[in-house]
Amino acid sequence: MPRNDRGGRSRAKSPSRPRGRRLSVKVKSAKGRKASSTRWLRRQLNDPYVSTRGDKRYRSRAAWKLIQLDDKFEFLARGRCVVDLGAAPGGWTQVAVERIGRVTPARVIALDTSEMEPINGAEYLCLNFLDTNERSRLIDRFARRVEVVLSDMAAPATGHRVTDQLRALRLSEAAYQFAQRVLVAGGTLVLKGFHGGGEAELMSALKRDFALVRTSKPPASRPESGETYIVAIGFRGEEFA
Repeated sequence: MPRNDRGGRSRAKSPSRPRGRRLSVKVKSAKGRKASSTRWLRRQLNDPYVSTRGDKRYRSRAAWKLIQLDDKFEFLARGRCVVDLGAAPGGWTQVAVERIGRVTPARVIALDTSEMEPINGAEYLCLNFLDTNERSRLIDRFARRVEVVLSDMAAPATGHRVTDQLRALRLSEAAYQFAQRVLVAGGTLVLKGFHGGGEAELMSALKRDFALVRTSKPPASRPESGETYIVAIGFRGEEFA
């Protein structure tokens, strides 16, 4: 059944997984191709979330992760104000617009350091979110007006475990600190999880500031990946931040 939005009207949801049954594609080894390349190609060809990009519904495979998270936790209600951090190429932004509706002025604001093709119903800002001055200007603009902060930000992997953990922690902390300053009471923060030395401290802070904090691994996240998402619902307000 479609869920009700805040105005009481039902809306249809996009399916949480690609429709249709697909046959497994076998990939033969080729001369000059490494075994790891063959495994990667096999995984890509048999991944239903990758193959659905061909129908142009969403710009990225990651869109299905947000669809599944929202189906489970229901934070993208119609009419809400959403800020999407690390938005490019725009898969999460597309889902947010689809679920909250296209309005003027736009209620979905997408941010990234990379250029991104426009999405009808969203405002795009090309800037460096980690720059203190840029972030301060954003906070001044959106303070206590945002109902959902989304962050699928990920730093380029270096292959050095400690360095990669520190980079992931920095992004998560920046998203959390931004959410503290812009969310309305009762707001939601969704961010990419990580495993490292600072995870316990961040989770403790989130549990202090939000009524409900859960970690979730959506089905679209590959089983072999350690990727998880943190969903923090019910921001308690300025006095707790």
